[in-house]
Amino acid sequence: MEQTDRDRAVALFKAGKKDVLVATDGASKGLDFPNIQHVINYDMPAEIENYVHRIGRTGRCGKTGLATTFINSQQSETTLLDLKHLLQEARQRIPPVLAELSDPVELGVVGTAANADGCAYCGGLGHRISSCPKLEQQRSQQLASLRSRDYFGSGGYRGEM
Repeated sequence: MEQTDRDRAVALFKAGKKDVLVATDGASKGLDFPNIQHVINYDMPAEIENYVHRIGRTGRCGKTGLATTFINSQQSETTLLDLKHLLQEARQRIPPVLAELSDPVELGVVGTAANADGCAYCGGLGHRISSCPKLEQQRSQQLASLRSRDYFGSGGYRGEM
């Protein structure tokens, strides 16, 4: 698709003339769509950071939103574990396929998180996404930004937090 076609599609979507926008990861960063109610990921990105950016299009400005992601047997177990931790931290429902995953760090199979594959969000070793300093800093900055705009909301699916 040519850039002019992409720009036109985005403009029509923003103007409310189109109800659905099919996009790549390029639309997950730097574009603001204020009233997205549902993001559907037809594939789980290999990096949890890209997942966070993708679903960040919905539930903005204190509004709630829904993110649906299709996963398959080719998906990295490390990424799926990071998705599980991300959902746990956001106090979201954990789908059975993720709930069944065993984290070697949680089970004590490995001595420390440093022996695991590391954090898929930032690539750092010695921690998992549940204790990622880079993600925590980003969340703090986003929270401060939301509070300064005075429309801080509960977020989550149907307001669940």
